[in-house]
Amino acid sequence: MKRVIIGVVLLLAVAASWLLWQYFQAPTLPADLASGNGRIEAVQVDISTKIAGRVESISAQEGDLVQPGQTVAMIDTAQLRAQRLRADAQIASAESQVAAAEASIAQAKARLVLAQQELARARELLKRGHASQESYDTNVSAVAVAKANLKAAEATLVSQQRNVDATRADAQGIQTQIDDATLVAPSIGRVLYRLAEPGEVLGSGGKVLTLVNLADVYMETFLPSSQAHRVAIGAEARVKLDILDVAIPATVSFVSPESQFTPKEVETASEREKLMFRVKVRVPEALVRAYIDRVKTGVRGVAYIRLTALPGEEPSAWPEFLQKLPPMVNPDTNSD
Repeated sequence: MKRVIIGVVLLLAVAASWLLWQYFQAPTLPADLASGNGRIEAVQVDISTKIAGRVESISAQEGDLVQPGQTVAMIDTAQLRAQRLRADAQIASAESQVAAAEASIAQAKARLVLAQQELARARELLKRGHASQESYDTNVSAVAVAKANLKAAEATLVSQQRNVDATRADAQGIQTQIDDATLVAPSIGRVLYRLAEPGEVLGSGGKVLTLVNLADVYMETFLPSSQAHRVAIGAEARVKLDILDVAIPATVSFVSPESQFTPKEVETASEREKLMFRVKVRVPEALVRAYIDRVKTGVRGVAYIRLTALPGEEPSAWPEFLQKLPPMVNPDTNSD
């Protein structure tokens, strides 16, 4: 019996301790503020090769910070460059054929003019009785042949011009592949994994590096429907990380249009809240760049989101523990 009583007392003591911890750790928020825990995240981007080939060089190491457009790797293009030279030669050959076709048109036009002049003379001679009908018919036929030859020459010119366009398109396609052999960073970010080494042969789509895109740093949290319906895109938010004594300004960039079961890793205020709405708050890119060397993903914290005011409700001030912002933030943003 004593063991049962002792067990009950210990259980009550643990419960009381947990309630006290919750009371002191989770400050009471105004009615127009919502909060949810989460962790700092960023989109991971795989830098992959579009063409198959041998890795010529990789200029980025794990942990390196890369800028948008910076070359991070090269695929060998010796074979493609040879194909481009061959394509350039084909373009030159096709252009010479166009010149020949233009010369043929000039010749056909000259023959047509001559045939028409001879026909005109034959017509006058026939009227005067100095030429036979057979001679006149021969000249008529010569004019028709000259016109047909001119049309054929013009058609040949069009065909040769299209051939030039085709060879240029082939050359442009090869050049595009050569350009694709230079792999560049799509955004500012930090190299998370180096997945290939120089000398390795990769197929199309082979991954070379995995980059953490620091241009899109955010925290995801989950709110119950009673609060989620009052969260607007662009709403003001602040993120309080466990490792910092300042609050990070942010804005709401996404609110899920449908609910989902609460993930196991998300702590909710009540077990009755089984269905939650995913909300994403995004940290301004300018702020991320200002502290780029200190940005780490996976750090846990709490996102505080300002809800849309109800009719007649005035926006409340941010709690004191959320008013201290990073030094680079404009002082005007500290005011409520």
